[in-house]
Amino acid sequence: MKYRTYMEAQNTTCQHCSVDFTIEPDDFDFYEKMDVPPPTFCYECRMQRKLVFRNEKILYKRKCDATGKDMLSIYREGTPYTVYERDYWWSDAWNPLDYGQDYNFSKPFFEQYKTLLEKVPRSNLVQTNSVNSPYSNYVLNLKNCYMVFGVDTAEDLCYCYGSIYNGCKNSMDLHQCTTVENSYWLIDSIGCNNLLYGQNCETCMDSHFLYDCKNCSNCFGCVGLRNASYNIWNKQYSKEAYKKELEKMDTGSWEKMKEYHKQFEELKLKHPHKYAHITKSENCTGDDIINAKNYTYCFAAQTDMENCKYGFRLASVKDGMDLIIVWRKSEMCYEVISGYGNNVRFSGWVWDGRDIQYSDQCFRSCSDIFGCVGLRSTNYCILNKQYSKEEYKTMIPKVIAHMNEMPYTDSKGKTYTYGEFFPAELSPFAYNESLAQEYYPLDKATAEEQGHRWKEAEKRNYEITKQPSDLPDHIRDIDDTILQEIIGCAGSDCAQCTTAFKMVPQELAFYRQKNLPLPRYCPNCRHYQRLKKRNPLKLWHKACDCEGTQSKDAIYTNTGSHTNEPNHCTTEFKTSYAPDRPEIVYCETCYTQEVA
Repeated sequence: MKYRTYMEAQNTTCQHCSVDFTIEPDDFDFYEKMDVPPPTFCYECRMQRKLVFRNEKILYKRKCDATGKDMLSIYREGTPYTVYERDYWWSDAWNPLDYGQDYNFSKPFFEQYKTLLEKVPRSNLVQTNSVNSPYSNYVLNLKNCYMVFGVDTAEDLCYCYGSIYNGCKNSMDLHQCTTVENSYWLIDSIGCNNLLYGQNCETCMDSHFLYDCKNCSNCFGCVGLRNASYNIWNKQYSKEAYKKELEKMDTGSWEKMKEYHKQFEELKLKHPHKYAHITKSENCTGDDIINAKNYTYCFAAQTDMENCKYGFRLASVKDGMDLIIVWRKSEMCYEVISGYGNNVRFSGWVWDGRDIQYSDQCFRSCSDIFGCVGLRSTNYCILNKQYSKEEYKTMIPKVIAHMNEMPYTDSKGKTYTYGEFFPAELSPFAYNESLAQEYYPLDKATAEEQGHRWKEAEKRNYEITKQPSDLPDHIRDIDDTILQEIIGCAGSDCAQCTTAFKMVPQELAFYRQKNLPLPRYCPNCRHYQRLKKRNPLKLWHKACDCEGTQSKDAIYTNTGSHTNEPNHCTTEFKTSYAPDRPEIVYCETCYTQEVA
């Protein structure tokens, strides 16, 4: 089936947000290769729609619908889904093919798929090869972890989120970090050890409050350093003087740490920021990209990647578009969230698959399936009904033609033909349960206006026994009785605030070892605080802020010799720093002449 009718860029209007967007010629090349039509949603609306289908870290207590066993689940009671405890779901006690249904050419495809989606049992959590890590989801190869989500390979972690491959150990409160050990409150950092509070750092150790530092050790409150030691607030000290100054820093005090945080944030605004964190890469736009070639409008992507556009949290992916959390040498994938495979289209939660379309929760090398749910090691199925190879190959063109002839219309009047991802109203999750709320936050009224469901706050059946204002200021004054307290959250920083939290022994031991004060916010609010430190999944066109000898507005005086002196740098770029942001943003050349 041929869809290409344009050889040049095409401007079109998003049917969700009504904003104009452009489909480029190389986009059409990809769509032609995948044999799919161009999208009718803009990039951001496509991203938001897929994120609605992933609840990464909101857990509920409920019973297994097969055994009655108590369990944790990403699906709350009262949803129209049958939910099995993970081990039972993977057992031979039931067969997903028993739910197969004939394709009905008198009903839209997505209407039929919705019926199947609500019938086929779902696994309570996504866990593989994990030991002593029950409070976790979308995880592989964990050991002794608590409240860890979206991580592959880690040990002794608490409250960590969002790395395709993590490899972290003995750390807490991490966000999208890799091979980090003995560290706390890090964001987008790699290979660090004993770093407490840091962002965009690489191979740093024995330090506090670092931003955009590489190969640094024994530093406190520093920005943009390279191969440095014994610096405090970007000022060089001798080893002996550094130790004396550090002894004056009381990192175990909550009030003192608030002062350090404030000073650190002020220092960050006085130093240049690179327009994008892109390293060891060629012809890439986006942010947080490592070792990639021809990656366009991608974010948080690393390791052996080539020819992708519109992606987020990718690793080892080639020849793809519109992908979220895809990894493990995936190729030729389009509109996929939470999976890996070859030639996978319009699907979610598909692992190790090939030639798969419009399917969900299918594992163990499924191939040639269309509109399926919950399959394992199965081929040639449509809506979970088994076909012969010949029957399947004959049916698929008919199904695609039917999807175009009888499109699905959602509650807001948006139409879905072949080539669009699942309508958001088919998601098993409410908007504020999903990752969409983290990256495209909405209030209840706006979410419902857009056609999303909203989960009302549950009445909590616990009594707060310790208000955050009543906690001792210093970690040295905390005894083990704190483990019995229910601590109130200091602030509702997010739509997913739990209002209170408890300390676990592993956590308390870590704070004591690192001389850190107890947190005053629940884990969800802390997670959202880290999210606010990251730039959005969006790019703006911007000019370099270097004016030759200083930055625009004279906030920063250049220390290096710039090729554009004494004139304003004329370099322009795409950056995730919005034009109205307060940061000083330099192009790669000007930035390198300052920090390299």
